[in-house]
Amino acid sequence: MRRHKILFETLRFFLLSIYLIFAVFPLFWIFITSLKPSEEVYSYPIKYFPSSPTLSAYKYLFSFANFSRYFLNSAIVSLSASAVSTFLSLLAGYVLARYRIKSVYWILLFLFFAQMIPAYLIMIPQYVMFSRFGLIDRLLGVTIVYTGIGCAFSTIMSRGFFLRIPRELEEAALIDGCGRLRALFRITVPMMLPGVSAIFSFSFVNTWNELFIAALFLNSDSKLTVPVALYSFISKAGIKWNVLSAGLVVALLPTIFVFAIAQKYIIAGLTQGALKG
Repeated sequence: MRRHKILFETLRFFLLSIYLIFAVFPLFWIFITSLKPSEEVYSYPIKYFPSSPTLSAYKYLFSFANFSRYFLNSAIVSLSASAVSTFLSLLAGYVLARYRIKSVYWILLFLFFAQMIPAYLIMIPQYVMFSRFGLIDRLLGVTIVYTGIGCAFSTIMSRGFFLRIPRELEEAALIDGCGRLRALFRITVPMMLPGVSAIFSFSFVNTWNELFIAALFLNSDSKLTVPVALYSFISKAGIKWNVLSAGLVVALLPTIFVFAIAQKYIIAGLTQGALKG
């Protein structure tokens, strides 16, 4: 038995190592390319390490490409949409978890199907509606769309988290004179902080990386988000791979930061929500 266990552990380590190499190498190559001078990007044979690493691509990115503005736009949109969708999903998930609604499973089924609808199918009517309200080429319009898209999945997650919290705690607070909303945000929500972190993190990452909606709704250069700006670096005249790679590295930093800070809360939240639903 010990021999079989050692063989199994060795095989698992080998397979995980192969997977890790394939998963990490593209990120490594992007980072190395961002440090290469322009003449070494297209050099042959391929140089896996730059002979003279330089930050010229990053300097060009923030001095000429106006990337700091794009980064700020993405931060505003992602943080706003994630915060609002998390707040609304907590309210909706609380209602679906605590109140006796006969059609609760039909509502959940509808939310699941809403996630399966491709975004481009509803973009034309949304574009027409938002144009009439003057929300095209405005960060507010994109934020509203992202908030609506994120609410469906976030509501499903938040309901699972609320089901793990004993309702007796809220009932005790209500008996002591605490209002329903006060009991929700003073008693229940602090107890499911890992779940809230998981909901916010997934919503933030999905919003930060979204391209199609932002490309359709935003036209002015000063309103572009990071994914649209990176896509605009690709032109018929050519691609500056070192600058594009530098932009990708900078674009990855917020998502890495969010997951690094909230990692333990995300794992605990997903485990908490998966136990009962």
